[in-house]
This record gives sequence, structure tokens and C-alpha cells, in this order.
Amino acid sequence: MGLLSNRVDRDSLKPGDHIYSWRSAYIYAHHGIYVGDNKVIHFTRHGQEFGTGTFLDILLVSSEPARSQVPCSTCTPPEEAHGVVSSCLNCFLLGGVLYRFEYSVSPTLFLAKARGGTCTLAVSDPPDIVVHRANHLLNNGFGCYNVFKNNCEDFAIYCKTGLLVLDQNTMGQSGQAVSIIGGPLAAVFSTPLRLVTTNVYGMAATAVGVYCASRYAADIGMRRDVVKMSVENLTTRLAAGTLQVVDSSLPVVLPPTR
Repeated sequence: MGLLSNRVDRDSLKPGDHIYSWRSAYIYAHHGIYVGDNKVIHFTRHGQEFGTGTFLDILLVSSEPARSQVPCSTCTPPEEAHGVVSSCLNCFLLGGVLYRFEYSVSPTLFLAKARGGTCTLAVSDPPDIVVHRANHLLNNGFGCYNVFKNNCEDFAIYCKTGLLVLDQNTMGQSGQAVSIIGGPLAAVFSTPLRLVTTNVYGMAATAVGVYCASRYAADIGMRRDVVKMSVENLTTRLAAGTLQVVDSSLPVVLPPTR
């Protein structure tokens, strides 16, 4: 794993790897689980990789790489996949560069990454369990897509760890979403410094500190508001509509102490 890039070659991929590729001039990245045999299982919004339900979707989709008009025979049609689809690696990448999301990184390396959505302090489960979760969700779905609380990165992180943030009033597992919110939040918190100093470097340092602190505290490997849930239990609760808030009957499983 590099400090600046998690870029990998296709030949190095193994079933159970969490992979991603940047889209729209690095505005966002699309994540999925490589399950072997040149196939990737990933979560979308009605077949669309990134969705907000607003006019922003038009901008994002228009800046994506052009998709082939000829249906790929190895990819699952979006309308048959409940938001979770299976694609060949070529269709998943859309001509982009392949990156591997890293797990069990050190706090130093995590904070050295300027942007979220590339690594986590959390520990991954064994590859066979990861692939099982991805395949089960392919057949049963992963709930309703939400860009900040239940997106493609949330899907991949759940497949890798089995950890869920169940409180719908908080952020999901996605480090990418935290980065989007953390930047403006850092700017807001650094603004009061103007009352005590006009030093632009001091205000910038504070903004960076707030940004890094928000990313670190929100990482799935550090949070204390998560539960470990089997994929069968998850899909049963999703089908019953009972997965809305933290269930007090579920034991909270804390991430391993680093």
C-alpha cells in the first residue's frame, strides 16, 4: 500500500478484495467487492453508481466515462438486482484505474491519506465470509441507497467487516461521505479563529486538524455505535422493515483495540 495511492494490478486481485475506481474527475469513487472469475459485486441507486435524487445527478452522470450501448452478457441488469449488481471487472472500472481499499491500517497512515474512502482502521473478515456476504446481498438487496448513509462504500465495508451503523440519524460507514462533510465542517469550526487572529496559517492548521479529527472519529474501526450482524439477519430485517434504529436487543460489538 502506498502513501499516495492504493493502485493495484488486476493480476494481484483476490476474491474478497474491496476495490474501487475514481469517477468524474476524482469527484467520487465507486466501490465494490471482487468475488473472483473477473466479477465484481457492487451497490447502486437503481443501476446508477452515484445518486442524490437531485439535479447533481445530471452533472455527475454526464461527466462519467461513456458506457457501451451494447449490454454486457456477464453483467446483471440493474432492474433485476435490487440495487446490488454483479459486473465484469471491465464494466465496473469503466476504463478507470483499479485501486484496492486497505484494512487494518495504522492511525498514522490513515491520517496521512488526505481524502477518505481509501482505507480504514477496521479489521477485515476472512475472504470466504466477505464473498458470501456479497453474494447473499446480490440476491437479497442492501436496502435503500443513500449517498451519505448507505452507499457503495458502506456496502463494501459491511461485506468486509460485518459491521453496521444502525442509527439512521448518524453517518454511515463511508469515509468518502465523511470527507465530503468534513471539509465544510472544518471550515466552519476554523472561522471563529478570525476573532482572535488574522494568521491565515493558524486558521488553516485548525481547519486541517478538525478535518482529520472528524475522519478519524467517524472511521468504522474507531466508532462505538456499531453492531456486528450476520448477512442473513440483515436481509431478514431489511425485508421486514425493522432495520431503522439501533435495536437495544442487539449487542454492540466494539472494533478491536489497536
